[in-house]
Amino acid sequence: MATGLTIGQAAAFAGVTIKTVRHYHRLGLVQEPERDGSGYRRYRSTDLLRLVQARTLAGAGVPLAEIGDLLDADPERFAAALDDVRRRLTERIEDLVARRDTLHRLTRGDRALLPDRACAVLDRLADLDFSPDYVATQREALVLAQALVPEVFDPFLTQLEHWLDDPEWIELTKRGWAAMSWDPDDPRIDELASALAAKLLANRALLAMPNGFRYQSDTASRYGLVNHHREEQSPSIARLNSLVEAKLRAAGIDVPRQ
Repeated sequence: MATGLTIGQAAAFAGVTIKTVRHYHRLGLVQEPERDGSGYRRYRSTDLLRLVQARTLAGAGVPLAEIGDLLDADPERFAAALDDVRRRLTERIEDLVARRDTLHRLTRGDRALLPDRACAVLDRLADLDFSPDYVATQREALVLAQALVPEVFDPFLTQLEHWLDDPEWIELTKRGWAAMSWDPDDPRIDELASALAAKLLANRALLAMPNGFRYQSDTASRYGLVNHHREEQSPSIARLNSLVEAKLRAAGIDVPRQ
């Protein structure tokens, strides 16, 4: 009478599939039993124990490549190895939780890409009746600023928070956005640039760049990508920004040049 279990029985008893058992064999985690006189491999209790141990470790998150060494380790080394696996699993869990939180933030729009402080600025823009297109462009600029010029991101938010408390600045900014539909040679652009520059220069402290930022080799490129975002879509806005920057430089403000 045949003794031992067939591979199908062993797999069922261990709670895995036959495919998994064969995979464990290929990896050397569980040795293949010898064939009996009928040509069948018969799994003994020791084989089943090894199979259950391998399945348990795999289910706990231990990489298959490490299970063989663990099963053959002494108790002290086994415990140390499990501590290491536990640490790595904790890191993976933290990473997965962070990814889950990001997905949750994605359902909330801006808050997936920007900190709460920046989102509050965007909310204020909407409350102050800036057009949705303007708010969307500012959102994009803030995302770019955080990624490309993180050194000036917080100072930039401070500027915005300050100017959004100034009705005159709000009116000038809305006029600037309206200038998108103007001809680039419209004389009103020169007048508006002078007014905007004068307003900025009235609080020069807000225009200061962080120490060392302007000395970076790619400062001008990164700064320009943010400050001139979407200018290619409106020649009049490009001219307005260029005039404002020129007036600031003439007044001694160090504006990075592209």
